[in-house]
Amino acid sequence: MKPCSRNRKLIAWLAMDALDTDQARPLRLHLETCAGCRRYLDEISTVKKSLASVELAPDLEASAAFRRRWVGALNSGQPGSVWETVVGQLRDNLLNWRVVLPALGATALVILSLSIHMQRREIPPPAQTSTQAVRPPSLRADLSPTLSNYQMAANQSLETLDELLTRQGIRSLPPAPVYTASMFAAANALD
Repeated sequence: MKPCSRNRKLIAWLAMDALDTDQARPLRLHLETCAGCRRYLDEISTVKKSLASVELAPDLEASAAFRRRWVGALNSGQPGSVWETVVGQLRDNLLNWRVVLPALGATALVILSLSIHMQRREIPPPAQTSTQAVRPPSLRADLSPTLSNYQMAANQSLETLDELLTRQGIRSLPPAPVYTASMFAAANALD
């Protein structure tokens, strides 16, 4: 069994006696129920005991060849140029199916939409036609001279209003009744 991933670091600190009691208490309770974490604690404790039992000779010194190999290995682990990093990330991501499948789907959609767009028929532009001014319907000449008729003519255009007034001024009006003073006297007598 594997240890719980959230407890690995805490278990290593517990094995090195670097964990305070507040953090160690819930971890020890967890160790009683989790076999994977108990086995991991045993392995770390064994490694700690093995390292503690080794005695280092104070006069022990590494050879020059060992140092060169060690420094070469350390330098090879350092990140290279930006280009090498990008290529490495792409290589790693292209091997991951969770990245490859959506990328292939998106690529297929783009290709499909471009092919549909390219196959669409060319619609010719409409033929150029000459535009002619449309005259509003002319007002009849027999409109009565009222304020609403004049407003309607003015809303169409000032030229239409002028035209209406000119036509009405030119036409012959029926004779108006002539009132005389005797007519007024007769009307007053009847009252």
